[in-house]
Amino acid sequence: MNDISKQWLKGFLVYLEVERNFSQHTITAYDGDITSFLIWLKEFPLEKVTYGKIREYVLFIQKFNYTRTTLARKISAIRSFYKYLYRERAVEINPASALRIPKRSRNLPKFLTENEIEQIFNSINISTPAGFRNKTILELLYATGMRISELSNLKFENLDLAHDEIKVLGKGSKERIVLVSHRAKDILETYIKTVRPLISKDKDLSNPNSNDYVFVNNTGFRLQPQSVRVAINDVCKKIQLPKNVTPHVFRHSFATKLLEKGADLRVVQELLGHASISNTQIYTHVTTERMREVYNSTHPRA
Repeated sequence: MNDISKQWLKGFLVYLEVERNFSQHTITAYDGDITSFLIWLKEFPLEKVTYGKIREYVLFIQKFNYTRTTLARKISAIRSFYKYLYRERAVEINPASALRIPKRSRNLPKFLTENEIEQIFNSINISTPAGFRNKTILELLYATGMRISELSNLKFENLDLAHDEIKVLGKGSKERIVLVSHRAKDILETYIKTVRPLISKDKDLSNPNSNDYVFVNNTGFRLQPQSVRVAINDVCKKIQLPKNVTPHVFRHSFATKLLEKGADLRVVQELLGHASISNTQIYTHVTTERMREVYNSTHPRA
């Protein structure tokens, strides 16, 4: 990899973070993908890369038996990189513009039943400030369908609990409004008024400003998504739930339950913040599978 390529990669990563508002997880993945491509190129100049050269690289990485999803991401990274280079006039022609991304295999999203949700909620120890905070977070995830990154970044200025609403900054810096159930709102208000000030012994949290984070750790700073994942794992291990439950599973459960109860697909799309309705339609397959399970287990001639 030559020094010029390294500089363009650095600029590309800044572009993804600042202009595209990509998550740190995605930026790290793209960094690895482009670095691998540049190492493969060795000293070959970026501006002399042709479509054939990129196809040669794609054939090379296919030997490693990556999943279709990983392969699609690697190709997408190269496409985005060269689109950036073309925009910055580092190349005269975009050699990756005709590069096709393989269709990703789409697994049905995992979700929790109402009974499993109640099991999890009832098993959280709320006698400690951190435990009460964790239950509040899970109640909000299930009630709103927020991503864990969106919830982690919530500030007081985003809350409009008088109207049962929360303003969320989603992917691509797109704002949307999510609705809060009375149950989730009650526990959130209790957390804010009586529990949040007790979370940290190092920082005074009793008078939050509008731009302060709603959910904090024991040092008084923004709670990281990984802490929520650990809390969920601990609870699921405690109740011996035979499922791999992540914060995103609560989002899946939210969408699935709404559609099971007859919600309009477009409404669910808006609440989830999906750019395309095709991303939301996968939940209709989940509800169809659920109906089939219920039918086969209850109908006398199934």
